[in-house]
Amino acid sequence: MPKILIIDDERAIRNTLKEILEYESYAVDQAEDGPTGLDMLVKNKYDVVLCDIKMPKMDGLEVLERAQTISPDSAFIMVSAHGSIETAVDATKKGAFDFIQKPPDLNRLLITVRNALDRTKLVTETKTLKKKIAKSSEMVGNSTALGVVRKAIEKVAPTDARVLITGPNGAGKEMVARQLHEQSNRAGGPMVEVNCAAIPSELIESELFGHEKGSFTSAVKQRIGKFEQASGGTLFLDEIGDMSLSAQAKVLRALQESKITRVGGEKEISVDVRVVAATNKNLVQEIADRNFREDLYHRLSVILIQVPALNDRREDIPDLVQKFLNDIARDYGNKPKKADAAALKYLQSLNWTGNIRELRNVVERLVIMSDDIITEADAKAYSGK
Repeated sequence: MPKILIIDDERAIRNTLKEILEYESYAVDQAEDGPTGLDMLVKNKYDVVLCDIKMPKMDGLEVLERAQTISPDSAFIMVSAHGSIETAVDATKKGAFDFIQKPPDLNRLLITVRNALDRTKLVTETKTLKKKIAKSSEMVGNSTALGVVRKAIEKVAPTDARVLITGPNGAGKEMVARQLHEQSNRAGGPMVEVNCAAIPSELIESELFGHEKGSFTSAVKQRIGKFEQASGGTLFLDEIGDMSLSAQAKVLRALQESKITRVGGEKEISVDVRVVAATNKNLVQEIADRNFREDLYHRLSVILIQVPALNDRREDIPDLVQKFLNDIARDYGNKPKKADAAALKYLQSLNWTGNIRELRNVVERLVIMSDDIITEADAKAYSGK
């Protein structure tokens, strides 16, 4: 049930608003002045605050300013019988969601409260998603091999240098790319990912650069490409070794000139993009086999980061298993299971050709098939090795 706080020095107004809002199934608390309201904000979490502006002891705008540090996610709706455009603008500048006049129109009040609740819900969901993304891109382990990668990220991320990430499938190249973005000056911008291996060669140019309406048979409307979408942020080209030679030529031009042209278009569009690429292929060999452009390779590989295979960082397996046990429990809504020392030792002895991705799948299988404690016998029975 959404919680609403009413801060107003007039008892009649407080009671009227409380009655209306409780009829709409909201939980409502009251405060007779600003200091009391701030104390309640410290002790309780409120989705919406209805706050009078003209009050003794402390006016509503001061309450609003102080509340920004106490309860920044609460949406403030300022209420006043002495409203003016200047007051409304001032309240909005200080962080108010909206401003309504006394006596409030019932429909206007309820619509404003619903809109404020929607905004609070969106803010909460966004924060939750950001935490999930940050956790999913967390690099787990304390091995020397992983330490080398972390140090490289720390040095390179604040720059705009292009990075080529290499390593086997499932080793965590995408996590490295996310860390580079999150630790960069572009973290406030978008990170746009393109899996070059998953897009047919005839569509990759449209995917990257967009197209104009009518530029080919199925182009029924204009499309904005990934380069434009990523402007101001990071473009992650995964499995770039699978990109067609014609698309490689256009990517090379975009990197050289920071400009792109949509398929079927003539206008040059400036883009401000940091490109991070990844591949599991040996691009030097691909160049020798004439499958990859050498000039593009040199453009992309200003910095090379090699992600180690899981077999080269076996000491990280216990930490990874614990992370996966926690993640899977959260996804399933269960209490996390535990793996005993013998099970962990056995998992460390296996050959992980699928790397971290394979380990995660095995842990999920063990969670499903085992009891509360995952034993060595369980690991041997269900690891698939």
